[in-house]
Amino acid sequence: MEKKKELGLYIHIPFCERKCYYCDFLSAAADRGTKAAYVDALIKEINSYRYLKEDYRISTIFIGGGTPSTLMDGELVRIMEAVKDVFQIEDRFLSDEKTVNGLPKEDFIEATIEVNPGTVSREKLLRLKAAGLNRISMGLQSADNKDLKLLGRIHTYETFLDTYKAAREAGFQNINIDLMSALPWQSLQDWMEVLEKVISLRPEHISAYSLIIEEGTPFYEKYSEVSFDDELDRAMYWSTAERLKAAGYGHYEISNYAFENRECRHNIAYWIRKNYLGVGLGAASLIENKRFHKEEDLKKYLQQAGSTDSLSIDTELLDRKQQMEEFMFLGLRLMRGISTKEFQELFGSNIESVYRIPIEQSVREGLLSEENGQLFLTAKGIDLSNTVMARFLL
Repeated sequence: MEKKKELGLYIHIPFCERKCYYCDFLSAAADRGTKAAYVDALIKEINSYRYLKEDYRISTIFIGGGTPSTLMDGELVRIMEAVKDVFQIEDRFLSDEKTVNGLPKEDFIEATIEVNPGTVSREKLLRLKAAGLNRISMGLQSADNKDLKLLGRIHTYETFLDTYKAAREAGFQNINIDLMSALPWQSLQDWMEVLEKVISLRPEHISAYSLIIEEGTPFYEKYSEVSFDDELDRAMYWSTAERLKAAGYGHYEISNYAFENRECRHNIAYWIRKNYLGVGLGAASLIENKRFHKEEDLKKYLQQAGSTDSLSIDTELLDRKQQMEEFMFLGLRLMRGISTKEFQELFGSNIESVYRIPIEQSVREGLLSEENGQLFLTAKGIDLSNTVMARFLL
């Protein structure tokens, strides 16, 4: 029997209690009736993909947003039950133990849900755990209450601590904490104090991103003309990497750090161009080199959710050139870089024959290095990663 291909599943919940001042994601506050209607439509869409179980098996699940935890626990359980029904996921594969019945960890499904502090109780988390979710990604952003207020977050650091404790008590052994540095008013010392508080909690995974001020957000109106201190941003970045390394975290992607075997498998699939299916408002997919995303208008989504074809927009079949470009600029986000052997196997061409000029230029400038068949960004290359990656657009 032919082994089924792995498929990552992303489920988008576009609701939040209140839009944060820096956020440009596809999300907004909504009333209870809208949320209930969305869950019904989402389950209809999930059911429309029942045919995929013939060729694919789910390897990771990620419920993101917005703030998925603003849904009622019963709604989230319904979503997970629909996924398990449509894709025939056995409960024994939804485990965060390293082995179960002798099977290696990679055979188990990593099932993540994004949670904002203050939006879940211990009881709600217990129900989510029982439904098969085994990883929490918690949006803290800062451990300083002044920062949280200026960012427009709805929680305090104390609220976060209560939620983190509740997640541990509910049995979650794999928790990520999202942090945001390079805030307009933030010093290096301010940031390192935040980082130390989070390290002391020993989460399995930490995502540490520099703030990007996006057009159309309240932050853009307030800070777009403020001069950006690139040196301070880089000092924060490398101080973070050094401190987390000392604390036992592996630096596996430009902005992500994890204990051994706790890297986010779902996100790695994005960076190495594995198949993934996005369901829900505006969710993106890549299946066999076909990229598409879902309808972004909520009213239209609710009307058309049972029809997969009508929901998919901007469908693009990637040609060989586009696939090679993505292989390079996505794969270079990983600290291990890209495999020259894998490039050859995938595209039937030696990487030097396609990218000799940008590789030689970047190596000469100290931006790229190559060891044991892996091509990866140097420290200098990470600081100039956008420049390097742009060179691999054919």
